[in-house]
Amino acid sequence: MAKGVKHYLRDGTEWKGGMHKMANGVLHTGKTHTKNSKRLYHFKDLSDRAKKKARPSKMAGGSVRKNMKKGGSTPSNPSLYSSVKSEAKAKFDVYPSAYANAWLVKTYKKRGGGYKS
Repeated sequence: MAKGVKHYLRDGTEWKGGMHKMANGVLHTGKTHTKNSKRLYHFKDLSDRAKKKARPSKMAGGSVRKNMKKGGSTPSNPSLYSSVKSEAKAKFDVYPSAYANAWLVKTYKKRGGGYKS
């Protein structure tokens, strides 16, 4: 039983309790087999309906988590930020990219720019 792999009941409910493997390789709930043991499944083996239950649902704002911050920090000097961003777009073949954004932040800060949270 691989560590970090989630196991689910047939209906898509995540199982976090004890489990055991039968001789045929099938996983069941409980440390040892009893008449109340239920079969466990990996996500890929669930039905489409059970997968929907197992997956975190999207909320009204389109985000998966409630406490996630929308957007990043705001530049304290928007005009300087805009001009450095234009330079980044001209300098790099791919924008946005990790390299272009790192260059943009470094150059913006070097020229006296800052961020407000």
